[in-house]
Amino acid sequence: MQAFEATNFYFDEAAGLMDITGNMRTMMINPDRELRVEVVIEMDNGEIGNFVGYRVQHDQSRGPFKGGLRFHPHVDQDEARALASLMTWKTAVVDVPYGGGKGGMNCDPSKLSKQELERLTRKFVEKIHDFIGPHKDIPAPDVGTDGQVMAWIMNEYSKYHGFEPAVVTGKPVELHGSAGREAATGYGVAIITRETLAKLKMHVAGTTFAIQGYGNVGSFTARFLHAQGGKIIAVTDAQGGIIHKEGIDIAELDKYVAAHKTVAGFPGGNSITNEELLVTPVDVLIPAALGGVFNAENALQVQAKVVVEAANGPTWPDADAVFKSRGIVVVPDILVNAGGVLVSYFEWVQNLQHFRWPLEQIQREQETKMVDSFKSVYELAQRKNCSLRTAAFMLAIKRVGRARVLAGI
Repeated sequence: MQAFEATNFYFDEAAGLMDITGNMRTMMINPDRELRVEVVIEMDNGEIGNFVGYRVQHDQSRGPFKGGLRFHPHVDQDEARALASLMTWKTAVVDVPYGGGKGGMNCDPSKLSKQELERLTRKFVEKIHDFIGPHKDIPAPDVGTDGQVMAWIMNEYSKYHGFEPAVVTGKPVELHGSAGREAATGYGVAIITRETLAKLKMHVAGTTFAIQGYGNVGSFTARFLHAQGGKIIAVTDAQGGIIHKEGIDIAELDKYVAAHKTVAGFPGGNSITNEELLVTPVDVLIPAALGGVFNAENALQVQAKVVVEAANGPTWPDADAVFKSRGIVVVPDILVNAGGVLVSYFEWVQNLQHFRWPLEQIQREQETKMVDSFKSVYELAQRKNCSLRTAAFMLAIKRVGRARVLAGI
């Protein structure tokens, strides 16, 4: 099963419980526009580098397209479709006025110099600048991109359209970015984890966690949970990982990662693989890396009580069915990792107003939005006797569908 097919499986599962016509389903599933561009740059050694870039714009019935740009070797059209669709439902779940978009470059940024990465980014913008903009499509950072890449995009876009800081979010604070944006997704994951545990009569303090992925999302999630007394016992990244059943010292781990660029080899624990982490006995398992990590086979071996999906699309439908049959609570990605798009929305609003909000206001607004969204999803799941994932999709589909009907065809 391909990623877009899996996303549509979850859509259909929820839509089947709602009064939606076949025509409306077709309209809501299919992307509005798909771009594929060839990006050619000169490499540092004088050779020519050929790369392929994508941007899928899924739905704009509730507002401009919104979603990240991913620079990774796995980027392709199908992945971009799936992630753009997820962004449509994600923005609807937390009720911000956006539609879904996603894309990126098929490349390995770790093998590019900073100069090559900048040339690649600017050339990509040259190809797509007519299709993005503050009121059209607003990219943001994703896997393999960061605030620096967003700064280059903003600067390159301004060459064609003038000063428009709201064209992208996730920019450095010094260049019209927002306080709290870098930590936003991890902060949101911690909030949703806390709210989920409360419904299970549990607390973050004393609860054991395993986190797959220690990039931006995983590392901030670990810090916020650790600060609340959570016991992070296992962490991995692409190079490997560590486990310490008494709890990892997150502050020391962060120092190690800053020096070595990986959690592998950290002396404050024993080594562990990504596959082993997924089946480690733990209260809460948090996939925070790439998608498609849970399948029917390893889902049978998971020993966590709760799976909190910080990554996009980490669970294949066959694995989701296994989790349901085993009574494992799965909190879906379109709710869990929505903190990033929430604070992106706050950044966009600040840019449009040419005004800056303090961090305290941003985190207060984010927490209110995420707690309210969790409550809506949880209560709908209780009323409909369905999973949190199905309830989240039902809530999102209702909001998107209503917008389409009101606006007309």
